Amino acid sequence: MSDERNPSDLLYHPEHDWARIDPVHPDLATFGVTWFAQDALGEIVFWDGPQVGATVTKDESYAELESVKAVSDVIAPLSGEVVEVNEALADDPSLVNSAPYGDGWLVKVRLSDPDERGALLDAAAYAEQTG
Repeated sequence: MSDERNPSDLLYHPEHDWARIDPVHPDLATFGVTWFAQDALGEIVFWDGPQVGATVTKDESYAELESVKAVSDVIAPLSGEVVEVNEALADDPSLVNSAPYGDGWLVKVRLSDPDERGALLDAAAYAEQTG
């Protein structure tokens, strides 16, 4: 099952993070947090992300999102090197709430092990996990 809350072109990490593999450059991926995650967090007021050049490791925290409710770690769905950070979030972190799969993306990563994507969930499996 895919819908606007779980787009079918994404791969999902069980910790409510997503990866969009670039169809032209399959060694590049965009990461973000899911609709479910941003909804649970509430209004995002601060984003503390990595620097370009940082290494992220699958299943480990690479950033924090702060909401009016709590500070939450952001978990890397795949491993690699950060090649771009969404600078718009510095001025408007609420983009994560309003467009978690669009303008609210977090980082772009050059993947170090593209085979890791086999461990991620498709939209139907993620929808089943989140009810």
